[in-house]
Amino acid sequence: MNKALSMLGLAERAGRIRSGSFQTEEAIRSGKARLVILAEDAGENTAGALKNKCDYYDVPLRIFGESGQLGHAIGREKRVCIAITDEGFADTVLKLIDSENKERGSNGENEDK
Repeated sequence: MNKALSMLGLAERAGRIRSGSFQTEEAIRSGKARLVILAEDAGENTAGALKNKCDYYDVPLRIFGESGQLGHAIGREKRVCIAITDEGFADTVLKLIDSENKERGSNGENEDK
């Protein structure tokens, strides 16, 4: 988990992160989001809305970490969702999250994809 969170920090410093519900949804709608990360402790309404948007716009979604961990990784307070807008960062984080989830026995993927 630390590697994926570290990569999120690097992506934030590179200006390739949009965080919070509004900015994440905006990145999805505009076609800039390459990967969306949803915190495990996200509320049902937020989770449902983001899953639907990611399905509709064909953006990969992963459920990973808790909101406090995600926020800390990018140097902010709690963040329930994060959109990565850079293809390279998105690919790397996606592989790290999938690897971590595989080790934990969870796929962490959007169930509908």
